[in-house]
Amino acid sequence: MTAPYPDEANAMDIAIHASFLPHTDPDASLAFYRDTLGFEVRNDVGYQGLRWITVGPPGQPETSIVLAPPSASPGVTNEEKRTIAEMMAKGTYAMLLLATSDLDAAFERIQASGAEIVEEPTMQPYGVRDCAVRDPAGNLLRVQERR
Repeated sequence: MTAPYPDEANAMDIAIHASFLPHTDPDASLAFYRDTLGFEVRNDVGYQGLRWITVGPPGQPETSIVLAPPSASPGVTNEEKRTIAEMMAKGTYAMLLLATSDLDAAFERIQASGAEIVEEPTMQPYGVRDCAVRDPAGNLLRVQERR
């Protein structure tokens, strides 16, 4: 019988390198992630009128977020594009969980930027203190306090 979890000797060397979040306004998203959250800009690429911006937390070059046009894939149908746009407008298309050692300071900075606040810092019943905001594209960001 195989163990349910591999030991370190058998573990694969896989890490999360980049996650994608959609944007509707590349300049607004860039300003939010760079100026409000303090992320580094790692790449900013335009192609055929579209723009992909890669950002990430300072000191963590191995982890990035790619802010991308939501329906740039050639396989996305017009109906799917409408559905994506509707979900983004409601804030139900994409979500990201961030962590900080000082939730109150992070929340104050985010709130001062004019970002949409969904939930102020709160101790959740599942034992995590966090807040929730939306980025300029409507993506839900939860910021939790590291213990």
